[in-house]
This record gives sequence, C-alpha cells and structure tokens, in this order.
Amino acid sequence: MPVPLIDLTRDKNQLAEIEAAVVRVVRSGQYILGPEVENLERELQTYLGVKHAITMSSGTDALLAPLMALGIGPGDEVVMPTYSFFATAGVVARLGATPVFVDVEPTFLTIDLTRLEAALRACKRPKAVMAVHLFGAPFDVDAVMKLCRQFSVPLIEDAAQAIGTKYKGRMCGGDGIAAGWSTFPTKNFGGIGDGGFLTTHDDDFAAKCRLLRNHGQAEQYKHHLIGGNFRMDAIQAAALRVRLRDMEKVTLKRRENAERYRRLFAEARLDWVKLPTEVDRHAYHQFVTRLPAAKRDLAIAHLRQQGIGCAVYYPIPFHRQPCFAHLATDQTQFPVADAAAAEALALPIFQGLAEGEQIDVVGALAKFAR
Repeated sequence: MPVPLIDLTRDKNQLAEIEAAVVRVVRSGQYILGPEVENLERELQTYLGVKHAITMSSGTDALLAPLMALGIGPGDEVVMPTYSFFATAGVVARLGATPVFVDVEPTFLTIDLTRLEAALRACKRPKAVMAVHLFGAPFDVDAVMKLCRQFSVPLIEDAAQAIGTKYKGRMCGGDGIAAGWSTFPTKNFGGIGDGGFLTTHDDDFAAKCRLLRNHGQAEQYKHHLIGGNFRMDAIQAAALRVRLRDMEKVTLKRRENAERYRRLFAEARLDWVKLPTEVDRHAYHQFVTRLPAAKRDLAIAHLRQQGIGCAVYYPIPFHRQPCFAHLATDQTQFPVADAAAAEALALPIFQGLAEGEQIDVVGALAKFAR
C-alpha cells in the first residue's frame, strides 16, 4: 500500500469533534474573531506559557505584523538564515526592507552564530534578527538573544514549525519581542485552512499588533494605524481549539515515530543516510534526512515509484532565489545551506503513521541501496 507524506484524515474521532465545532460556529452567526478566537488565544497562552497570543489569518501575517509594529521599512535591514520557507524573507522584502542572509549551522540547519555576528557588524541599519526554529528543532535561543542584546536589535522568532518544541526545557516562542506561528493544515498544530498567531510578553507590543490585525482600528471607522486584514476566521479557531487539546499527544507520537526510524535505519544498516539529530524536545514537524547529493534525486524517484511519499525542504535557499538577485549576495558564503538544499529529504513522520508504513519506507530505501 502507498505511504503518504502526510494524511490529515486518520483521526476519525478528532475529525468528528472538528465537524461539530464547525457546525457550532455556523449556527452562531459569529464568523470573524469573536468568542471562539478569544478562547483559542487564552488556551494558547496557557499552553505556551506566554502573556499574549494573537491569532492571525496566516503564519506569514504572523511574521509580517511584528515587523510592521517595529516600524521596519525601506533602508532597514533584517538578518535571517538563508535556509527556510520563503515567508521568512518575503515579509521583510514586502515592507521595502532588506533581508540580509546568513548561512546555517550543519547540525540543525538553524542560523549560524558566527555568521550572524559578522552580518550584524556589517549592517548599516540592522533593525531585527529573524531566526527560525526549523523542522521542529530550536535554534540556540540564548546565544542569539545574547547577540541581539549586544547589537541592540530585537529578535523575532519564526516559530511556524515549532509548536511543541522545547529549548532547555522551556517552550519555544517566548524569548524574542515576538514569535510568529503557522497553523497551516500540514503543521503539527494545523487547522482546516490558512491561519496563524503571534506570541509576545510585551503588553504595548501586543496592543499594537492587535490594532494592525484589524486595519489599525480600536473602534469602528477610527484608525490609529495603517494595518491590514489579518483576522482569523472563527471556524479556524474552533477547529484549532480541538487540535490543541491533543497537542502533547501529537508531539509524543511524532517523537516515537522518529525514534522508531532510528531503530529501523540502524537495523537496515543504512548508515549512508544521515538522520536528524535529537535535541531537548524536537517536535519533528518534518523528519529531514540527508542523503549524498549524487543519490538524493535518484532516491526520490525510487521512493515515489514504490508509492512512498517524500519531499525536499528547501531546494532553493534565499540567496539563490531570482527575486533576490538584485541584492548581489556573494553566492560562496552559504556552503552549508547549499549542501542541505542538495541533500535534504523529508520522510513521512505524521502522528497517524503506522509502524508497518515506517518499515515500508526504510525497506524501500534499503532496496534502493542494493
């Protein structure tokens, strides 16, 4: 039987709860913001241990709003890793600011501290650092925060893939001025459409982001800021409230699946496949392996022929994207990101994955090796 990269329909009991929640919203007549959204925000605050959680229309907008709240715009620079989902860089460029790319470290593929410091020193107008908790693993938060304090710039955490991730025993997303999160359906904490939220401990910053979320208005037709329409639909909030109740179980299951992969790969003696490194609490949004570049695409073709779902995250780092060619970035400064783009291969890791399916995944790679 085929093994999907992800299947969002396997937990029938949870789906039935979500369907009931959607019906509740439909019958309520309150479709934008409202009680469902407010309850979700309170529940997220409790789960993540943050003072404020502000729902947004997407994970992208959850990164855009903090930049807007900081007043970042033309002439400003925001330093970030070159290896991430496009939104990390796109929100900066969208405001007319300049994304400054740095290479990633080789273990977790998160921002390289030495390159980050060098970039901050070289910047003329550094206004923020945007570091990414990638694939469910945390970046070195304390070290990045130390550099941010040294250069007097705020940290925005891109936590789109980090729900359930812990760094030194604490939930990610509460150290910078803000963190942006995604609830896209394929995330560990995924809704039934686009969505996201931001978190912060700063009262004034939270108030400003709430204004920005709703066209800058605190009362109807009176606009204190020029914001946007970043509001979350009540149906999304209702579905996410159901998902949030099982968040710890989801994280545990994905971690169990990762540990099973380690055992299966060891038993199959597939030591030419590099597995993701364990960390305090890796949430495994993705189980990203590393294959020799000469074999990676051949392995993908073989796996798909065998009905095994797989994907490449991310094949083109920011410094090689056509839309950023005008930045004239030195292409030789990103060897780790370039290697990752050529070697990374994500295998199924979702919480509904069966042991037999994992055996099939590893078996297919073993067959390819022969």
